[in-house]
Amino acid sequence: MNTSAETQCAQWRKAAHACLERGDLQQAGQLLQLVLEEIPGDLEALQVLGAAQLAAGHFTAAVRTLRQAVQQAPSLFVERLRLGMALERSGQPHDALTAYFGALRTAQNQGRWLSDETTASGLREAVKHAMRYVDTGRLAWFRRVLEPLQQRYGVEEMRRVEHCLEAYLGERSAKTPDPRQQPRFLYFPDVPSQPYYARERFPWHDALEAATDGIREELHSVLAREQSLEAFLGAPPPGQSQQAMLQSSGTQPAAWDAYFFYRHGERYDTNADACPRTAALLDSLPLTRIRDHAPETLFSVLSPGTHILPHTGVTNVRLVTHLPLIVPPDCALRVGGQTHVWQEGRCVTFDDTFAHEAWNRSNETRVVLILDSWNPDLTEAEREGVTALIEAIGDFNAAAS
Repeated sequence: MNTSAETQCAQWRKAAHACLERGDLQQAGQLLQLVLEEIPGDLEALQVLGAAQLAAGHFTAAVRTLRQAVQQAPSLFVERLRLGMALERSGQPHDALTAYFGALRTAQNQGRWLSDETTASGLREAVKHAMRYVDTGRLAWFRRVLEPLQQRYGVEEMRRVEHCLEAYLGERSAKTPDPRQQPRFLYFPDVPSQPYYARERFPWHDALEAATDGIREELHSVLAREQSLEAFLGAPPPGQSQQAMLQSSGTQPAAWDAYFFYRHGERYDTNADACPRTAALLDSLPLTRIRDHAPETLFSVLSPGTHILPHTGVTNVRLVTHLPLIVPPDCALRVGGQTHVWQEGRCVTFDDTFAHEAWNRSNETRVVLILDSWNPDLTEAEREGVTALIEAIGDFNAAAS
């Protein structure tokens, strides 16, 4: 764009702001449309035009304009709020719900709209309306997801799933019976709370343990190709040599690496093809299967001197099993303050929503096979209900992004 065009756009913007100050929304909109014709996608023009269209009651046009602004700059929480208002007033309640939720989440992630003090006075009523709209709308949204299962299995069979939903949405206390247990995402109430589970609850442990030698043989081929491994926690933040969750007790940097067969429910076909016996066995087990979330199965490789510091998992609807494959001396797992020393070829299953940590204080590499399975205290119907609920939460959050 040449200098004269830039000058003209600046004049139109200035004139548009003057029109807005005296309440001439129509003229302001016309001026900003001129800017957008000259500079398609101009963010300032989209923001101001969207606000003007909303104030003028031109809701369909406001939706179109504000969507452009939010797509270009997702962090604009005020524009997200206005988009929700325009959608609501144009009769699009579903899209209004996700827009309002996205606005609130974006603002609160930036430390805003947490209280009256962190909310601009002119926006307080609109923000409170959005919060009420989201509270009511999300509860109704997710209850509709459970309705077919309630019809199939009965309301009473889905009662604990309903309580789980209410705890997730803050409609019911999510306080765990054991303070050591702190799920980061979803708490399923009214099930026994314990760090470790008796192996008798998992009949498939026998088949897994019987395959230890074959799995270990394929593991050795993986370890011979170090490029097959990836950092379990991803790359450390800029300026840091390792993730904050890791600590080194030796001379070399801490490292927690992984060879995934599944992650977040996605199958790693190349890795599975390279370890066919392990992959086939894992596929035969009753793993937790939730679209975009589970299972998660991997060789977990802990380098010498590495300590995984205490942390908690996301939900108690599933449990974590370790099949130890290579265990040097002075390696252990601690869950809920209770220490377990791995034994090669002997499974251990625990609830990772209890604070847990692991360490390798030896000079050799430690490797366990990790997989997740359903908490055995959930019924088949409840597992189906939780699957539908978690998938719906994921879809809702994605729509609000």
